[in-house]
Amino acid sequence: MKILVTGGAGYIGSHMVVLLEKSGHEVIVMDNLSNGHRESIDKTPFILGDIGDRSLLDRIMAENSFDAVMHFASFIQVGESVISPSKYYNNNVSKTLVLLDAMANAGIRKFIFSSTAAIFGEPIRSPIDELHPKSPVNPYGRTKLFVEEILSDYRKAYGLKSVALRYFNAAGADPDGRIGERHHPETHLIPLILKAASGERDSITVYGKDYDTPDGTCIRDYIHVIDLCEAHLLSLLHLESGGDSISYNLGNGQGFSVLEVISAAEKVTQKAIRVENGERRAGDPPRLVADSRMIKKDLGWTPRYPDIETIIKHAWLFEEKRKDNH
Repeated sequence: MKILVTGGAGYIGSHMVVLLEKSGHEVIVMDNLSNGHRESIDKTPFILGDIGDRSLLDRIMAENSFDAVMHFASFIQVGESVISPSKYYNNNVSKTLVLLDAMANAGIRKFIFSSTAAIFGEPIRSPIDELHPKSPVNPYGRTKLFVEEILSDYRKAYGLKSVALRYFNAAGADPDGRIGERHHPETHLIPLILKAASGERDSITVYGKDYDTPDGTCIRDYIHVIDLCEAHLLSLLHLESGGDSISYNLGNGQGFSVLEVISAAEKVTQKAIRVENGERRAGDPPRLVADSRMIKKDLGWTPRYPDIETIIKHAWLFEEKRKDNH
């Protein structure tokens, strides 16, 4: 198939591009490089552009017979979304609408959407299945839920079929260490821990040690970025074989506490990591773990790297290579 990957120079997008090409698909990446890295996608055909640019989208779609669009061009920082909701609604909702309208106009009917566990808000049960109530507690989560609802309407009106994948905590890196996680500023736990291990940071802060969990720290579901991408590929094949629109929760189904992740990182890196204790952060639930049985049953998805030490090992290889290249 021929796939347009928006945000394809970003963390998850660049790993997706590698997997699509390995699987024999033709890929064109479109990215405005606000968060992406051009070098992450190597020799893949690349268009510098914004998903809000309708005339550019119309031109690209007229020149290429795309079978599907995979959409990764979102802003993802929860804290920033609270401070700058306009930025998030504009990019994650308004510009996604521009993209969907261009697709509908060009007759492209298959769409894979990066959604998020943030659409569920404070969980009332764990693990979280697809039927869990959706009540996001921040603008980021709301933007993703809005798009899921838009996709449902576009399915009915325009026959545009989609798979929305609700990620829990994407982590890890390509096992060869060529590409990995690089956000500016970095807000994700595993890369922050590894920066503390490498000496790039003095310490890692643990926000709250009095949660109702075995060691008092928050439990999160970390899913390897490669496993995440394989779920996207299976979702694409689902649509290609005539499957209908659907949404799936995507995680390992097992959670690791902050202290367990730090301990695993010390084991992998063979370095002591200095921990500082901070206050709880607003809106941090004690436990966020996915129930991913539905995608396993429907699409035969099986995580290849469920082990937290493997996830950290691949991320550490990327971190060390990145430091060596600077």
